[in-house]
Amino acid sequence: MQDYIDRLRALKAEAAGSVKDAEAQHKRGRLTAQERIDLLFDPGSFNEIDTLVMPRYDSYMGGKGSRLGDGVITGFGLVHGRQVFAAAQDATVMGGSLGEMHANKIVKAMNMALSYGCPFVALNDSGGARIQEGVDSLGGYARIFDANCESSGVIPQISVILGPCAGGAVYSPGLTDFIFMTENSYMFITGPEVVKSVMQENVSQEELGGGRIHATESGVAHFLSSDDRECLLKVRELLSYLPSNNQSDPPYIAPRDDPERRCPELEQLVPVDPHKPYDVRTVIASIVDDGRFLEIHELWAQNMVVGFARLDGFVVGLVANQPMSLAGTIDIKATHFIRICDAYNIPIITLQDVPGFLPGTSQEYGGIIRNGARLIYAYSEATVPKLMLILRKSYGGAYCVMSSKGLRGDLLYAWPNAELAVMGAAGAVNILFRNEVKSAADPKARSAELVSEYQEKFNNPYVAAARGLIDDVIEPRDSRRVLIRALHVTLTKRDRHVPKKHGISPM
Repeated sequence: MQDYIDRLRALKAEAAGSVKDAEAQHKRGRLTAQERIDLLFDPGSFNEIDTLVMPRYDSYMGGKGSRLGDGVITGFGLVHGRQVFAAAQDATVMGGSLGEMHANKIVKAMNMALSYGCPFVALNDSGGARIQEGVDSLGGYARIFDANCESSGVIPQISVILGPCAGGAVYSPGLTDFIFMTENSYMFITGPEVVKSVMQENVSQEELGGGRIHATESGVAHFLSSDDRECLLKVRELLSYLPSNNQSDPPYIAPRDDPERRCPELEQLVPVDPHKPYDVRTVIASIVDDGRFLEIHELWAQNMVVGFARLDGFVVGLVANQPMSLAGTIDIKATHFIRICDAYNIPIITLQDVPGFLPGTSQEYGGIIRNGARLIYAYSEATVPKLMLILRKSYGGAYCVMSSKGLRGDLLYAWPNAELAVMGAAGAVNILFRNEVKSAADPKARSAELVSEYQEKFNNPYVAAARGLIDDVIEPRDSRRVLIRALHVTLTKRDRHVPKKHGISPM
């Protein structure tokens, strides 16, 4: 028996790779696939599968060959005590290139995650399709894409880009729920050489598809980290907010923070003057448990803030306008996040302080109508609890599209300084009473008088409260406990949608 055991150990050692391979990866500023797995999972909990898989051919044209495992580690283990499946591409084996058996291993792990209702994490570090295997490699990518689509909205899918990810390989991350990138990674459809050849444009890998570009410009990356270690710790943090699957609730953590705690600091954090900016993250930190907030898309479209936190131990998704950037005007950023929350049973809390949609030709040409419609569709379609708190401004169509009663918002609150109207008082007076103001003996005084009258009659939360369009006007310091009480009563919410095959989401 010992001879058999020795042979098995030798094969496993071969599959693990050499010290030289690890050193080469470290020189690139990256960890090995096994080191990444060890960081992601709870210590000693990972179980590898398909360790001894090999491609159909031991060697290829050019004399290159694969090794046991065929360049990807797949398996399952515990993250914060919950089962998670993963696939980690090994760049030391043929550049991490994807061949038939390499793809089969990933698809098998994905299908197991789907069958057992576990999150799936893909650690990408690959040169792309394995040229030597031709169409078998391309077929492998297609099977991965199909598995991504089948799992979408059923189990959380996370892509972590820790090296190159180019060509067709980028579509699998694009189909997943969240994408992490490091400063030392990149992803693009066509590389710099092709761009130069076809477009006569000189561009580096980092400028074309580096982690920072996708985190700040394209919005493809939800999170950006400085290195592998920081990135994988952030993945673990994200998983602590997500359920195992769409039939489970997100992990509950008993709060240390008092659910009845009042927040008098809010009355100083948010200026009464609707034109003065402030950082809405300070409001979020004041309201949520322990001030802990995991922001998503922190560097992209900063006029809106989205992310996860807890209220009285329950996971919630927060969508907030950010007055520090473009006055908190609305864009497309929140739509994908809202649909993720709805798919994974995470209540949505909207903190509204918004003057409207961002104006201008670039917005119109960029499809603001289509994108605004997508936001409406996401809020309307969501069947999870939807709570809203109006901090200051709620003007025009922006009021309608962000969790309003018309879009089946559950419980809506406003601070006493909130302004709910078609537009601001000054703008309304300028349109309605332009001629009267011009002809007045003292135009400035008459304008101020009319603005004050408009504020009193229309531009305040009490008119909306009188019509039942908000449920109550509350003091800012009571925001945390009011939202917690509203959350508790709405957690038992049931989907009452009319049965249908599916709606037609705006294109």
